[in-house]
Amino acid sequence: MAVEIQVRVNGKTHDSRVEPRLLLVHYLRDVLGLTGTHIGCETSLCGACTVLLDGKAVKSCTVLAVQADGSEVTTIEGLAAQAPGNGAKGGLHPVQEGFWEKHGLQCGYCTPGMILTSVQLLEDNPDPSEAEIRRALAGNLCRCTGYQHIIEAVRYAAKKMSKGKR
Repeated sequence: MAVEIQVRVNGKTHDSRVEPRLLLVHYLRDVLGLTGTHIGCETSLCGACTVLLDGKAVKSCTVLAVQADGSEVTTIEGLAAQAPGNGAKGGLHPVQEGFWEKHGLQCGYCTPGMILTSVQLLEDNPDPSEAEIRRALAGNLCRCTGYQHIIEAVRYAAKKMSKGKR
């Protein structure tokens, strides 16, 4: 028995009929075609499927699509447009730019989840220490890097974002 939901994803409202057991990650990928949200472990261990749900980083493999009814979801595809001062310019969000500039990715599979988790971290704490960055990213696993470049990417973004607030 399908259920009607309305979810605002990356600034666009979507009305859909979904099965009550459909996971948010599958809704985003299979129904909306937003494949930047990756499916990793499907057990909430890896964080590859992390999105922002009403501004909070959540693992979308642990949320049912019906639970997102009436909510705002930001995926990696919509992040740049929501960056301060970016609008429709097509530039990168400062965290995305940091991952690019500081080589915070290799294969890129974990990158969307790492970036979205970092966005929430910097919203909550604009000047995190290395220990705070590591703690915030503890639920996101990367098998390719040694994490140091990821930490440098988050620091880069924090500095860039703080300059934009002056």
